[in-house]
Amino acid sequence: MKKREEFNAFLGHNTEFAGKLSFSGTVRIDGHFRGEISTEGTLIVGEAAVVESDVQVAHIIISGEIRGNIVAGRKVEIHAPGRVVGNIQTPVLVVDEGV
Repeated sequence: MKKREEFNAFLGHNTEFAGKLSFSGTVRIDGHFRGEISTEGTLIVGEAAVVESDVQVAHIIISGEIRGNIVAGRKVEIHAPGRVVGNIQTPVLVVDEGV
């Protein structure tokens, strides 16, 4: 039996948020976020998401678009049709074909 994914917060499709986001656990963004993001948890950027932010995380999974620099302590995963415009610093980088 597969463990159910639990999110601490969710920014849904057709939503916009500007500001500073810090959290623990897992957060998923499917809308438009502008500002700063910092966490020792996991950030999931959905296919419809546009994130204009420098991001400091432990783990990030990108299927949408990030415009900013990423510093990840554990891992960065970019899945098609994901896109990053910025610098990436991480010990583990996974990039799918078509990204």
